[in-house]
Amino acid sequence: QVHLVESGGGLVQPGGSLRLSCAVSGSTSDYYVIGWFRQAPGKEREGVSCIRSSDGRRWYEDAVKGRFTISRDNAKNTVYLEMNSLKPEDTAVYYCNYWTTQASFWGQGTQVTVSS
Repeated sequence: QVHLVESGGGLVQPGGSLRLSCAVSGSTSDYYVIGWFRQAPGKEREGVSCIRSSDGRRWYEDAVKGRFTISRDNAKNTVYLEMNSLKPEDTAVYYCNYWTTQASFWGQGTQVTVSS
């Protein structure tokens, strides 16, 4: 079992920044992927970014490339999503996900609202 807790969401003006955190605990595999997803009202959940445990390889969805940065602190078992130049269309509930070929776990989500 793996437990994920997101934090760091909030209300920010367009052009502003936020840093989301995903604290990971429990029995993690040697190989896993931590991903950030988001779901806006009335829309399907979509992938935003992910990072692979084995080599730190990263992936970003096109709409966030150059604005968002995913990183990890292995000592703290935490994955971060640094979000800069935020736009109103980034407004959503952001979730982190732990994935292996055997299992997938989700956090409870954190709300990000970009509005003036």
